[in-house]
Amino acid sequence: MHRQPLRLAALAAAAVPGLTPVSVEPSPDDSPDVAAALVVDDAGQRWLVRSPRSAEAGIRLETELQVLAGFDPHLRAGLPFRVPSVAGAVRIDGLRTFVYQALPGEPATLEQIGGLGDAAVQDLGRILAALHTLPLTVVEQADLPVYTADHVRERHLTELDRAAATGQVPPRLLRRWEETLEEADLWDFSPVPVHGDLHEDGLLVSRGRVVGVSGWTDLHVGDPAEDFAWLAAAEDPALPERVLAAYAERLDSEGAAAPDAHLLRRGALLAEFALARWLLRGVDRHDAETTADARALLTELAEAVGVAEATAPQAAPTADNVVGLHAAHDDRAPDWDEDDADGVVDVSDDDGRAGGTVSVLRPVD
Repeated sequence: MHRQPLRLAALAAAAVPGLTPVSVEPSPDDSPDVAAALVVDDAGQRWLVRSPRSAEAGIRLETELQVLAGFDPHLRAGLPFRVPSVAGAVRIDGLRTFVYQALPGEPATLEQIGGLGDAAVQDLGRILAALHTLPLTVVEQADLPVYTADHVRERHLTELDRAAATGQVPPRLLRRWEETLEEADLWDFSPVPVHGDLHEDGLLVSRGRVVGVSGWTDLHVGDPAEDFAWLAAAEDPALPERVLAAYAERLDSEGAAAPDAHLLRRGALLAEFALARWLLRGVDRHDAETTADARALLTELAEAVGVAEATAPQAAPTADNVVGLHAAHDDRAPDWDEDDADGVVDVSDDDGRAGGTVSVLRPVD
């Protein structure tokens, strides 16, 4: 039996005075360079323990600590979702392990969330609107990036040039993305606070409602479409529009500006472009498996785009013609033995790959 969960339970007890662990179970919904576990104490309280395996991961967790500190009680009370709270920390070998009060709910797939009915869809719209109207001080106090619309577009162009330089992106996609990035109107948006890593693993569902948002290491001011990109993978083509309607309604009720006309289109484009980033990740890390995986997915996307263009030859090759691929490269690689993966490890017992999930969506009729 793997001793990693026992170690994390012991760290939780050291970080939070009075916490007496009685059981611990895997928490795989994290990046591979963060060891995570859910600990239950003798009062039945659940705690999330996250311990960095690298200096880079440690910096991300420290950043999240600064972000969460900006959510004061007054701000938290007005949000339509729960946000994690750090209960304690302990330093080991120069890196801090953090213990959070575990939020209620469990992650659900996008299709499961869509299948919960209109209430959950309304939740998504309200959550996105609340994210995008957060006080700028939450971003500024954590010293996080603030991008203008021009900065966002320039960064995409730089990434496109880097992806093209690899020689591994199909020309059809390079042309498609370059033409889209040259459409000035498409990139005319007002920057807002953006979660930056929103996807189904970071949303917690309880009793048919979306109740919590986790994963706050990538908060910044930028393009609101980033937080809509993951919806491009929905099997129900109407789901993004339904979420957008709830989003617009919440913004209106708060007296905020209406969403720009191209929000969903940019979100679909970013869902496609995530594959170029996945390729660059593999190339930069000299990871042959990731590079080959990204190359195959890009080829698949190019074929889907070709089919859409042949079906509607009069249409410009934009993200409206084809909702591309949702590249949710699942970086969550838990450090658990396979025998422990589905079980709960009793603390009283002495013993104690960067894959990808990509959905190819049918062309929009």
